[in-house]
Amino acid sequence: MINRQLLTLEQQFKASILTAVQEDFLKQKQIELRLKRDDLIHPIISGNKWRKLKYCLNHALSLDKTTLISMGGAYSNHLHALAFVGKSLNLSTKAFIRGEKPAILNPTLQDLLAWGMELEFVSRSDYRVLRSFKTHDGLANLKSHEYWIPEGGYLPLALQGVAELVTEIDSDYLVICAACGTGTTLAGIIESVSEHKQVIGFAALKGADFLAEEVRNLLPETAKQKNWQINLDYHFGGFAKTTPPLLDFIADFEQRQGVALEPVYTGKMLFGLYSLIQQDYFPPGQKIIALHSGGLQGKRGFQS
Repeated sequence: MINRQLLTLEQQFKASILTAVQEDFLKQKQIELRLKRDDLIHPIISGNKWRKLKYCLNHALSLDKTTLISMGGAYSNHLHALAFVGKSLNLSTKAFIRGEKPAILNPTLQDLLAWGMELEFVSRSDYRVLRSFKTHDGLANLKSHEYWIPEGGYLPLALQGVAELVTEIDSDYLVICAACGTGTTLAGIIESVSEHKQVIGFAALKGADFLAEEVRNLLPETAKQKNWQINLDYHFGGFAKTTPPLLDFIADFEQRQGVALEPVYTGKMLFGLYSLIQQDYFPPGQKIIALHSGGLQGKRGFQS
C-alpha cells in the first residue's frame, strides 16, 4: 500500500507523454523514434529521480523513519529531488557530497540547503567507501530513525517505480533506450519489458564496464534475460564531461525539436542513439523509445 502522503504528492504530477521525434534522416532510415517525456512530470522531482525514489520513500515511511540519508556529487539530480521530497513530506534529509566544500556554493547545493538538507562534504576516498553500503539499513553507524538510500537510489525497491514508467508506454516498440549512471533505471526497465524487446543503456561515465554487473546485482533471478546491453562509447571523456560536438548536438536538438536536454545523461544517450541509427545499427522499420529522464537542473553546471 502506498503512503497517503506520497499519493498526495504524486497527484501534483503531470503525465509523462510520448513525443515523436521528427528528423529527415529518421524517415530515410525508416526509423520511428519517440521520447518518453519523464522530464515533464514535475519541475523538480522529474524523471527517473522520482521513479527510483517512490517505493524507497514508501518503505521508509512504513518503517516510521524520519531522516533520509544519501550521497552524490555537487550537481546531483538525485539529491536535488530527495531534498525537495524530504521538505514536501516533512522528513529530515542529509547528504554526503563528494569533494571539498567550495568557497561559493553552486545553485544545486544552494537549493539543497534551502530545502533543509544537511550537507557533509567528504573526500573521494571516503566517498568510495560509502558506495559499498548497498542496503537501506547498511550504512555504518546508522541510527534507528534514519534510512539510507545509496547513490542514485540504487536499491531493489527502486525498480518498482521504474516498472511503472514502462507500463505507461502504450505504443508498440521493439527497442527502449536510457542513459546509465548507477544502472538502477536500466535494471528497472529490463525487469519490466518482455524478452522480445531490446533494452540499450548508454553509460554516462568513462570506464563503466562494471555497470553490467551492477545491473545484474539488482535484478532478481527471475529477470536474468539477455535482451539488454550497455553501450560504453558515448561518455565524451567521463562523467559530466562534454565536448563541442556534444554541446552542438544538444543545441541543435533543442532548436529543432523544442525539447531541452542536459549534457550529463539524456544528451549523451540521444547523441549515441542518433549515431547508431546513422550507422544502420537498427534495421528499417524499427520503433524505438528513448527515455528523457529529466534532471535538467544539472544543466546549470554548464552555463556561464
